[in-house]
Amino acid sequence: MPDPEHTEPIPTQQPLKGMYSDWFLDYASYVILERAVPHINDGLKPVQRRILHSLKEKDDGRFNKVANIIGHTMQYHPHGDQAIGDALVNMGQKELVVDTQGNWGNVLTGDSAAAPRYIETRLSKFANEVLFNPKTTTWAASYDGRNKEPVSLPAKFPLVLAHGAEGIAVGLACKILPHNFNELIDACISVLRKEEFEIFPDFMQGGIADVSEYNDGLRGGKIRVRAKIERAKARHLIIREIPYGTTASSLCDSILKANEKGKVRVSRLEDCTAEHVEIHVYLPAGVDTDQMLQALYAFTDCEVSISPNACVIQDNKPRFLGVSEILQHSAKQTRALIKQEQEIRLGELEEKWHFSSLEKIFIENRIYRRIEECETWEAVIEEIWIGFKPFLKLLQRKVTEEDIVRLTEIKIKRISKYDAFKADEYIKGIEDQIAETKRNLRNLTKFTIKYYESIKERYGKDRDRRTELNSFDKVEAKQVVVANDTLYVNRKEGMAGWSMKRDEAVEKCSRLDDVIAFSRDGTMRVVKIADKVFIGKDNIVCSVFKRDEPKTYNMIYKDGRGGRAMVKRFQVSGVTRDKLYDLTKGTAGTRVLWLSEHETEEDANIIVRVHLRSDLRLRNFQIDCNFGEIAIKGRGAKGNILTKHPVDRVSRIPKAEQEEIAGSVAEEEPAEEPPKKK
Repeated sequence: MPDPEHTEPIPTQQPLKGMYSDWFLDYASYVILERAVPHINDGLKPVQRRILHSLKEKDDGRFNKVANIIGHTMQYHPHGDQAIGDALVNMGQKELVVDTQGNWGNVLTGDSAAAPRYIETRLSKFANEVLFNPKTTTWAASYDGRNKEPVSLPAKFPLVLAHGAEGIAVGLACKILPHNFNELIDACISVLRKEEFEIFPDFMQGGIADVSEYNDGLRGGKIRVRAKIERAKARHLIIREIPYGTTASSLCDSILKANEKGKVRVSRLEDCTAEHVEIHVYLPAGVDTDQMLQALYAFTDCEVSISPNACVIQDNKPRFLGVSEILQHSAKQTRALIKQEQEIRLGELEEKWHFSSLEKIFIENRIYRRIEECETWEAVIEEIWIGFKPFLKLLQRKVTEEDIVRLTEIKIKRISKYDAFKADEYIKGIEDQIAETKRNLRNLTKFTIKYYESIKERYGKDRDRRTELNSFDKVEAKQVVVANDTLYVNRKEGMAGWSMKRDEAVEKCSRLDDVIAFSRDGTMRVVKIADKVFIGKDNIVCSVFKRDEPKTYNMIYKDGRGGRAMVKRFQVSGVTRDKLYDLTKGTAGTRVLWLSEHETEEDANIIVRVHLRSDLRLRNFQIDCNFGEIAIKGRGAKGNILTKHPVDRVSRIPKAEQEEIAGSVAEEEPAEEPPKKK
């Protein structure tokens, strides 16, 4: 038997469900923090930060092959080279933090970049100035512990708002739209001055944007962006700028697709895009140019709707912040970083002044001669200390043993060529720099504003707004759709569509319309129009369905095989496509005796004649039904009793005769003759 004192504890068992929950949470956290969402401090995702860090390590002013940069970045980024290459090309196309050389693709045409071995890159002067400072950078070990990488770069510019960002994580997504370089700097200055500001997106593709519902870039907001289209000649349009997220080729594809579906009418399309967008749209004769322009916005990518969702990593967790909050954080962070840099510079200048003063005293007062006869190191240090005692009050801080040791390292050649005048000038220059740095710290906000202004002056040229801000109404598709097709119907087979040209023509239609159809058994359905679609056999009425302009329907039906005749008036508004609606009581054998469709309620005020079957008990064999005396209800109403007697047929009374007929009550039934005596 085993010794109970040395028995190993039995490992606790964890259910698979619990393990899955923990592991999935770890995975979700990793994807959110390390892949998809940018950090608020520098506006970069980890792969972008590691690329820029690698570029800084290899920065010597010359261009580097992108393939080399990708390989170097893999020391820090534990993923494939494809992801690194794509992220680098994306940054290069933004033309801000990296300089490019070679074929880097084209955001206007959608052409991809050349292979990494053919293109070159380096850090831009702007990136070197606003993103890097090893003295203010927090470092961490890389994934394998062999190198150090920045936790976040000390960015003094809202890079995430200039670049934009998009990513899909686990349970959340990020979509920050790009903004104008100069407008971002102006907004940062407004933050420091505590002034009101507004900031809206600006896209490299240009276009016209309606930002009335931007909602500061938060969830629930949206902007609509339109292509800039000019009219060259009659029936000739030229697209000069395209919406964000589209390319010239994808825009042409959307126009051709809409043309095939009959939503727009285009005779020819030419894509001449090179350095600038130029798409020629030729319209056929007889087409209204204004209507076609609106149709392009309604049915193609000439107008797109973009839903922003600003999300950043702050305090090691994702937070949904508006672009104004992100910009305010960047402006305040820039001020704090500049303060930190000035304090570091002040300390370095004071250290320079201290040692230069020590050196001046050491040489001009010939303290170095006191150590000529010293035989031990301790004696050398002691003699220098004794020599400095009369001058200690002239210094701004205490002299340390380190300072003494550093003086002993001065070369004889430097002592022999020492120029007191130059030394005084050098110390005076350091004092001026110290005074300037202290002045900058006292007026930190003004100094930060000057920094922003200098950045704008040096790097803001040729960075004017490209996207025009304007408000425009939403184009309703049904208002601009071209009704250039005809609706045909085969009532017996119950088929309808625009391609059935051998069958009965009903009316003009467009390919966006719905079709409403009524069958003899009292059922109704609404279907999407197509080249050929089933609408129900034994069809009575088939027409284009307009939800916003409901028609009035007059109906008489026989309830069951031997039932009573019912009459109703109704309108059809809200329906579900392809759902079968029963307009009667649903009794087996029900048949519709009369159904008419009218555009307005006045047109529906007609009188029909109901012919009854022969019966010895009947005095009158016909009833005049005035629909104008029946209330209009919903389609679900079962109707009023018209007569209990069998109905042979229903016919419409001529208009001239209707005017002479007095209105009759719909519920009134014909009087029966008294039974004859036997």
